Amino acid sequence: MAEFTHFDEKGQALMVDVGEKDTTVREAVARGEIRMQPETLNLILEGRAKKGDVLAVARLAGIMAAKKTPDLIPLAHPLPLSSVKIEFSPDRERSLIEIEARVKVTARTGVEMEALTAVACAGLTIYDMCKAVDRGMTISRIRLMEKSGGRSGSFKRE
Repeated sequence: MAEFTHFDEKGQALMVDVGEKDTTVREAVARGEIRMQPETLNLILEGRAKKGDVLAVARLAGIMAAKKTPDLIPLAHPLPLSSVKIEFSPDRERSLIEIEARVKVTARTGVEMEALTAVACAGLTIYDMCKAVDRGMTISRIRLMEKSGGRSGSFKRE
């Protein structure tokens, strides 16, 4: 079983020393979803939300969140991100929007946390922009889908 890396021998939190790791291209993809009333989804997709273009603002929020991850996650390393892409896949049948973040960097550590943070913040932004009409929205299933690069190799969720 893998060991936890963010604790020293005394059990105290630490920022992992990545100084000896190789600099490689690393990429991570995360997904999540936000469920809502069908009427709320229609407002978003038809551009009728009072606060403006919900998905455009959520896309920007997700990108900004990826860049701010080390300010939010205490032991995350600041990274020079080379790319952050946020995509939305509305599903009228299930009355939800799937959110996907794809983050890329050339560095000594991965960008899984940046991708996950981007998805979470994009979902929170959709909630914020639509809460006046639908307080019952649910953000869920935020998960890492795949990652590549680095010593631990690749991961792809089945």
